[in-house]
Amino acid sequence: MDHTQILHALQNNISTEIWYLIPLFLLVAAVIKSPWFKGRAGEAVVNLSARLFLDKARYHLIKNVTLPTEDGTTQIDHIIVSRYGVFVVETKNMKGWIFGNAKQRYWTQKIFKYSQKFQNPLHQNYKHVKTLQNLLGLSDEQVFSVVVFVGDSTFKTPMPENVTHGGGYVRYIKAQTEQRLSDVEVQKVIEAIESGRLAATFKNHRYHVKHVKEVVAKKNSEPRCPKCQGEMVKRTVKRGENTGKEFFGCKAFPMCRGIIGASLLQ
Repeated sequence: MDHTQILHALQNNISTEIWYLIPLFLLVAAVIKSPWFKGRAGEAVVNLSARLFLDKARYHLIKNVTLPTEDGTTQIDHIIVSRYGVFVVETKNMKGWIFGNAKQRYWTQKIFKYSQKFQNPLHQNYKHVKTLQNLLGLSDEQVFSVVVFVGDSTFKTPMPENVTHGGGYVRYIKAQTEQRLSDVEVQKVIEAIESGRLAATFKNHRYHVKHVKEVVAKKNSEPRCPKCQGEMVKRTVKRGENTGKEFFGCKAFPMCRGIIGASLLQ
C-alpha cells in the first residue's frame, strides 16, 4: 500500500469517527444551553465563592434545600448560617441587560432587540425566606434575602443592596457585622434545617419539579395585565351600566389600572 492509499484510508476512518461523534456533540451543546445546566452552573459559582471567601468557622453553607410547604414544596439554592444571621441565596444565571427594582412584580431582560419579562427574584425568594422562618422560628431581623446574578449580565437600573452580581453577595454578607444568633442558636438552626429538609431522592426531586410545572402552568393560564404584564384578580363592577358584571383588574391597582372585560368599564 503506497502513501496515497494510506492517506485515503486514514481520511475515511477519521471521517467515520467524526460522524459517530456528531450526535454526542449535539447532545452536549443542548445540555449546556438548557436552563437546568445554566442553573447548576450558577449555583456552582456561588458555592465556589462561598467556600473560597467565607470563613468556614463562622459561615456554614447548606446547598439545595427542599422544604415542604402548605401547597407543595419549595427549593432553596443556598442557605448560609452564621452568628450574623441566616442568608437565603437565590441564584440567577442570565445574560444581557437587567432592568428592575424592589417593588416591580416583573423585571426585564434585554439582549440586543430581544426582551422578556421574568418574575422579580426578590419576590421569588420571599417564599423561601418565609418558609425558612416558619421552620426556624426566626424574626425578619435574623433572616436575609440575597439574590445573586451570575453570567454575562449588567444591571441597567439601580438595584437594592441585597441584589448583587457575581461575588458581590459575599461582600453583602460580610457587611452584616451585628451578632443576631449565639453559637448555640447557630448550631440549632443548622440541625433544624438538616432535619426539616426533604431527602435528596429522585422521588422528592420529581415531586418538586412536578409542583413547579403546575404552578407555572397555572400562572400561564391566568390573564396578564395588558399594561404591566402583572397578575390580575377577578372583581365585580359595583356601579354604572355594567353593575354586577365580573372583570379582571390589575393586582397592582391603583398604581396600575389595567383591566380586561366588563366592556372596559366604559
